[in-house]
Amino acid sequence: MRLVAVSFDVHDPTGVAAFWSGVLGRSVVGDSSGALLPGHATTVGLRFVSATPASAGPDRLHLHLTSATLAHRQHTVDAAVALGAVPIDVGQLPEEGHIVLADPGGNAFCVIEPRNGFLSGCGFLGEVSCDGTREVGLFWRDVLGWPLVWDQDGETAVQSPQGGTKVSWGGPPVAAKTGRSRQRLDLATADVDSEVARLMTLGATELGHRDGGIELADPDGNEFSLRSG
Repeated sequence: MRLVAVSFDVHDPTGVAAFWSGVLGRSVVGDSSGALLPGHATTVGLRFVSATPASAGPDRLHLHLTSATLAHRQHTVDAAVALGAVPIDVGQLPEEGHIVLADPGGNAFCVIEPRNGFLSGCGFLGEVSCDGTREVGLFWRDVLGWPLVWDQDGETAVQSPQGGTKVSWGGPPVAAKTGRSRQRLDLATADVDSEVARLMTLGATELGHRDGGIELADPDGNEFSLRSG
């Protein structure tokens, strides 16, 4: 089982992919669902899907970019704004140290302050930060076979044994979900049927075929896809 990408529904996948290509310094490749910035063993990929973003309440997922110094943080912010990002207010406090922006597709992301111990050594794309219960963090631990690297006060995080990007869940309260999420995790495996059966024993719900794969929901109701690969 591999975590291939975080998938985003956007009106203009080519444009949003070009933005993230500029921010992350990655190439964009063609994809049957839109545009893909491939990851590797320690960095998650990003996929941008042509779709009208659904209204499903507050987004349950956003990205965290890391900074080595204050100057590096400002350089990242300036570069992102030059590429089309806009600053947004999600209730963050000035003393928190991170800067919140939205990409051209309206997806929020944070540029994290330097010396953040939790993301030390995780790379530039340091974290996929999700809303979710402790139970869903344990579910994803078992799905991916990644160790639990944080488990405190209902908050959880997993990380590949090789290091790199963390995937975390902030614990309760979790905002109500009112529709299909426009941001999802995409998985791939050599044996889809066997993995679907295993996922369902772990607490997933099968939702049906979609976009060349099987769509399921985790125990918190978050959709994710599983494809052959």
